[in-house]
This record gives sequence, C-alpha cells and structure tokens, in this order.
Amino acid sequence: MRKVNTRMLGSVVLFFTSLALAGSFGEAQNDSLAAKQPVEAIEHVSMRVNSELVLIPVTVLDHKGQPVVGLQKDSFTLLDNDTEQVITHFAMEDAPISVGFVVDASASMLGKMEKSRQAVTRFLNTANPEDEFFLVRFNSRVDLAVDLTRDAEELQKQIRLIQPSGGTALLDAIRFSINQMKTAKNARKSLIIVSDGGDNSSRFTTTDLTNLVREADVQIYVIGIFDPVNMRSRTLEENNGPELLQEVTKQTGGRLFEVNNINQMPKFAWELSRAIRAQYLLGYAPNFPRHDGKYHHVEVKLAKPKGYPNLRASWRHGYYSLAE
Repeated sequence: MRKVNTRMLGSVVLFFTSLALAGSFGEAQNDSLAAKQPVEAIEHVSMRVNSELVLIPVTVLDHKGQPVVGLQKDSFTLLDNDTEQVITHFAMEDAPISVGFVVDASASMLGKMEKSRQAVTRFLNTANPEDEFFLVRFNSRVDLAVDLTRDAEELQKQIRLIQPSGGTALLDAIRFSINQMKTAKNARKSLIIVSDGGDNSSRFTTTDLTNLVREADVQIYVIGIFDPVNMRSRTLEENNGPELLQEVTKQTGGRLFEVNNINQMPKFAWELSRAIRAQYLLGYAPNFPRHDGKYHHVEVKLAKPKGYPNLRASWRHGYYSLAE
C-alpha cells in the first residue's frame, strides 16, 4: 500500500502495466487503465496514506500453494473498514523489487546454515536485473553485512562467511531491516527472514514490532526452520516465535514457509520467489474522507472463477491515514 497523488496516477498505472507485460507470470489485466502520462517515480512513504489513492498488492495461491495468474478485476472485492470500495486500477506486476535478507546467525543455526545459503542462492537466481538486495545477519547483535546492491555475487560471498554463534535478537533484526529499507529505490519492498524462530536477546518488544510493521511499506516473508514443540526452549519468547512470525507475515501480506525438513529449503526459496513476483495490484480512492491518523482495516474477498480450484488470497491488512 503506497501513497500516490492524483497527478502521478496515470504514470503509476502505466509503470506497473508495462512491467507486467514484460514479466514471466502473464499479461497485466488493464481494462480500467487509460493513462498516457510519462513514467515518474513512485513516492516512498510509510504506511500512513491519505485518501487520494490506496494501492494493495495481492497474492493469490491455489490449493497446492502455487501462485495463480490470469484473474480479472471482477474476481476481487475490496473493503476499507467494512465499506466496499470501487477498484479503479488493476494490474498484475512483475516489477523490480528491493529485498532484504535477514539471516539468523545464532548458535541454534549450527547444522542449518548450508541449506540457508542454498535457499538465498536459489532466490537470487530468479532475480531481475533491476532488483536490489541487502543482507542483515543477526545473533545477539544485528549487523548489516551488505548494504543495498545489485551485486548478487557479493551478497552470496558474505552469506558464506556467516558462522553461527550467540543468542537470537530476531525482533531487533526485523526493526533494523525495516529501517534499512527506507533507502531502497524500488517501489516494491520485501524482507525475507531465514530463522529457526524465537528471540532471547532483543530490546525491541513484540508490541513495538506489531506497530512498526503496520506502518512500514514492506512485505515480510519467512522461511522458518522450527524445532518440534517438545524440543523448543522453555522461554516464552522462543515458544511464541513461530506464532509471532506467522502474525507478522499475515499483517504485511507476506507468507510463512514452515520447513519440516532442512532439505526443503531451496524448494521453498523458489516458491517464495514466485509468490513475491506473481502479485496483483488493486487501487482505489476511499469513498469517504480519511484524515484521522488512525489505523484502517482493509479486506480483500476473492470470488472463485469457474473452473478454478479453491483459491486463497493474502494482502496487507490495513494502513494509517494521515492526520489533518
């Protein structure tokens, strides 16, 4: 969800439509688009938006967890605080993305790092030329190993140097990475967290994190290598780690990939890449003024087209409006 003013409306639509036509996941559906203006940059802001235009990226998966392409605008219904909105702009995009890899380097990752490296490499092999990346590694401390770059080889080099040790400051790492994303150049932004869950070293709290992800224009995906419940630490934070990550991904319209077998890591990385890139973009201007600075709930309903199996949609669940 992003803030776009009326003057930039045509260029935003043309930008996403032209990129989607060039993408590998199908043609954009642009029956409501008639913009002719030059392409301009999309303004990056936090998730506090005004009522001019709200953009909602939506991922649709089938019963096997595979992305679904080719849906039309009338397959979607969009509500803002339980009030149905008119979807005025619709496209499917494979636009450049900015991705932050947030890799757990704590002692509990011993024996899991090689598959974690392979997962990151598998994702990078699907990158577009205009994609950019950064790498954050964390244990008891959080470290920016690679700043934003298009050099995938440098990122792979640095992840090979990670040696697991110490505790787990997962919440601090997510906060740091969201702030790091503020300097990203691409309009679409995602964090990919590779972790076995839990937290025993952060100063940041779960409440702080919930508020932060609601405001940040960043989708969060997790490859979670979780121990069985009876093998987890008895600390409350580590017991609640998987549930926390599930909620974070849900709030941002991302997805949790729960790994039961370490050998599944590269496979999940490939599925994650497809989920990030095969997204629909729904745009609407709220049909009532919103300048109260409050959080507003967004809901997307999906009508199953004839001949399709059961489908599941994920999207960012809300935004903060600007206060007058």
